[in-house]
Formats: sequence, C-alpha cells, structure tokens
Amino acid sequence: MGTVVDDAASVEFHAFFERHYAELARLAQLLTGEADAADDLAADALLALWHRWDRVRAAGHPVAYARGVVANLARTRIRSAVRERRRITLFWSQREEKAENPDVPAVVDVQEALRRLPFRKRACVVLRHAFDLSEKDTALALGISVGTVKSQTSKGMAELQRLLGTVEAPRRVHAAVVRTGGRDR
Repeated sequence: MGTVVDDAASVEFHAFFERHYAELARLAQLLTGEADAADDLAADALLALWHRWDRVRAAGHPVAYARGVVANLARTRIRSAVRERRRITLFWSQREEKAENPDVPAVVDVQEALRRLPFRKRACVVLRHAFDLSEKDTALALGISVGTVKSQTSKGMAELQRLLGTVEAPRRVHAAVVRTGGRDR
C-alpha cells in the first residue's frame, strides 16, 4: 500500500506527465527527425523521471531536467543510428565482383553450409573470407571485439571444413560469394 506521500507524488507526477508529454515528444522529434521514435523517447524520459521523481521535484526544475533527459536519449539514439549506418556502409563498400560461368553446385554447397552456421560465425566467416575485411573492420561492422571475430571465424571455418569435407573452405567461400555477385540467389 502506498503512503500519503507516495500518493501525492503519484498525483503530482501524473499532472506533470499530462502537462509536458506532448512538449517532450515534440522535442524528441525535432532532435532526432524521427516522428515514430519521438513518443518512445518521451516515454523513456518520463519513466526515468518517475524513478527519480522525489529528487527531480525537490530540485525545483523538473521540466528542465526532463528536457535534458530527452536530449541525452536522442543523442544516444542518433549515435546508435550513425554506428549502424557505418557498419552497413562498411559491409557493402567492398567492390562487387562477378565471375563468368559459376560452379553452381559448389556455390549451392557453400551457401547451404553457411546457412547451417549460427549467425555470428557465419557473419565473421563471410566478412573475413568472402569480403576480405580485416579482423578490425569485421569487428567494427558487427559491433563485436576483435577477439570475438578471431574465435568465431576460427570456429566457423572449422565447422565449414567439417560440413564441406575440405580444407579449402576459405577459398570456396570467397569463390561462392564472387560467383553470385555477393548476393544470395
């Protein structure tokens, strides 16, 4: 059961929410340029305020604090979007090559073997061996550490060698991607 103080704080916060939610959502939209994300950011900011409501209202400027929280959440969202765009750009920046007369059965075998790998191992193997990215660039593209790239690539290649029955798995992965123009068909 809530106390009288808790009930009073709840009523006060509810009134604050009703009075400022639209303004905070508008601020979020103007900062991010994303109408869909604005409501979520305003709601997240108000949730953060609710968790600290006693301190926020005691400070005397809850609206200013709320605006700061929205600005910080918007900044985090923008940075995350920029990192994601960089990963995508890095992934697709490699020049596409296409071979004449591809060995279709080999391509199908490699693609099927790749599909059987868990996503992270598959992504590491493809970026390292098919797109010739460095460990550092692969780590950046996937948002993981270089050590994780090394271990996942090694484990993925071992699994591919087992599935394909050959020690030439790196060459076959590269050849399969080149032959399909870098796209799954």
